[in-house]
Amino acid sequence: MNEESKQAWNEGQQRANASYGAKRKRITIDPITRLEGHGKIDIFMDEKGDVEKAYFQVPELRGFEIFSLGRPAEDMPQITSRICGVCPTAHHMASTKALDMLYSVEPTSAAKKLRELIYSTFMLEDHALHVYILGGPDFIVGPDAPAALRNVLGVVDKVGEEVGLKVISMRRRLREFIAYLGGKVIHPVFGLPGGVAKGINPADLDGFKQLADDGVAFAEFTLQVFNDIVLKNEEYVKLITSDAFTHKTHYMGLVDENNHVNFYDGKVRVVDTDGKEIAKFSEVEYLDNIAEHVEPWSYVKFTYLKKVGWNGFTEGNDSGVCCVAPLARLNAADGLATPKAQAALEQYFGMLGKPVHHTLANHWARAIEMLYAAERIQQLINDPEITSQDIRTIPTATPKRGIGIVEAPRGTLFHHYETDEKGILNMVNLIVATQNNAARMAMSVENAAKGLIHGGNVDEGMLNKVEMAFRAYDPCHACATHALPGQMPLVARVWNKDGEVIHTLRRDSQVVGKV
Repeated sequence: MNEESKQAWNEGQQRANASYGAKRKRITIDPITRLEGHGKIDIFMDEKGDVEKAYFQVPELRGFEIFSLGRPAEDMPQITSRICGVCPTAHHMASTKALDMLYSVEPTSAAKKLRELIYSTFMLEDHALHVYILGGPDFIVGPDAPAALRNVLGVVDKVGEEVGLKVISMRRRLREFIAYLGGKVIHPVFGLPGGVAKGINPADLDGFKQLADDGVAFAEFTLQVFNDIVLKNEEYVKLITSDAFTHKTHYMGLVDENNHVNFYDGKVRVVDTDGKEIAKFSEVEYLDNIAEHVEPWSYVKFTYLKKVGWNGFTEGNDSGVCCVAPLARLNAADGLATPKAQAALEQYFGMLGKPVHHTLANHWARAIEMLYAAERIQQLINDPEITSQDIRTIPTATPKRGIGIVEAPRGTLFHHYETDEKGILNMVNLIVATQNNAARMAMSVENAAKGLIHGGNVDEGMLNKVEMAFRAYDPCHACATHALPGQMPLVARVWNKDGEVIHTLRRDSQVVGKV
């Protein structure tokens, strides 16, 4: 840490401590970094300098559920893709599937394959973003490295320019393929009720087959990078498997008829802390299985297993807390449907056991899913039906209710729409992956803080390890936060020259007073 950083750090600590008292300390990490959206962490320590409580707070919201009302349902694949620039394809696809049900229309076989093809491409590209740019720096550069180096530039400096160019090139080519089918990569115009808007020109097929082959090689390279940098580093393995980053909760993910992971379609399967199936449900049954809980200190709603109940931020089979995303998907499934990914999965469980309860193992699971997505692209692009132009069934039914579920990179995503007879929305419910992980994420942050901070000894590297507890989930808080009536209070704190908070002002002009 340079002198300027040390001074900023000390000043921040003085301000935080002044607001919590002379004997008890408060540490605030604001903003937290390398995630989509905004958030902060408040850590409260006792007189001995041990952590009493830590809060993972999300101070932003999106009002998509509210301002979508009164609009035509067929606009939703475009509206909801605007929720987030990182995972627009996930919302686009969940929304498209919801429209299939809303209009009681079955997509053609070719349309389903094209949807899964573009979606698998998105999963590979998005996972690569996290592995190399968001989460990867903590391992590639190191969790205790200076903050100025824990980023993509530090990664390139560590692994070399050639590897950096390989990552950039592959992500660009994958995104260009998404744009080929969807018109544009950030806000695709692709899914329609009953099908898709565009197919593949047979003349372009050879290039896409080469891309698929290169994608498999890239995913295998990524797994090798993880093996060389992380798994061969004893200290990293100890960190991953430490109590500070371990929770035993339920796990949830989409599976096919063979209980294999499927990103695009299937039923939602839930297993307990021992890996035993306790629920398996379709789209129309999601409200019988998933409920939402609120806390006054965050705008994220905390989902839980309805049949188990909300029993607080606790672990075990009596807790309704459930985990989604790569770690959970692999735990909830019986395997992967592609050979190379399945072999990698067997190595993963062989080392860590099943189910895996180590939060930081999400990074390994994410790399395995990259290989599954790449192999699935390869299978689909070589399917004889993939260039068929029979890509849509025109809907004729009167709309009423539609529910779509996909596996976003960050976990299980639910879209639920209800309309009048003209297809105008009168109810919208979105349960996104980061909501499904919100309770476990809050537990992970507190668990890491309690496991790492003792005696008041805190440094920048230690706080970065606390951030690693949420970063492993690859959260997207822009997607996860929404509230009625859709207004976020703006909070401004007034400090005096001694670093004391003397007033807290809110958007509604309420003066909270001296802290």
